[in-house]
Amino acid sequence: VQVVESGGGLVQAGGSLRLSCAASGRSFSTYAMGWFRQAPGKEREFVAVTSWSGDKTYYADSVKDRFTISRDNAKNTVYLQMNSLKPEDTAVYYCTAGLLVISPRKETGYDYWGQGTQVTVSS
Repeated sequence: VQVVESGGGLVQAGGSLRLSCAASGRSFSTYAMGWFRQAPGKEREFVAVTSWSGDKTYYADSVKDRFTISRDNAKNTVYLQMNSLKPEDTAVYYCTAGLLVISPRKETGYDYWGQGTQVTVSS
């Protein structure tokens, strides 16, 4: 599975962005898909994850009620809708895929990673 992110950019605080992650491979629908982010000078951190079917989602407390993860298995794509953006959301956002994700907050549970897309939120 290969994953490629898109949709990043510059937005003012309070604004919205939608990130997309296009995946290749026939087995996309069997993978849990997640988003992580890394701010300058900080470690990469968990943002959100969706199960292979999309019926289960899990969020970091810092983005809960503002971000929504979803997937379209027919299009091999996962999305991250980000609303009410804050300057502290500024980071490179990474899409990731995992076949058996036991601990979604941990990077080690995922098998494939994209190159990342930059999100910058101005105050």
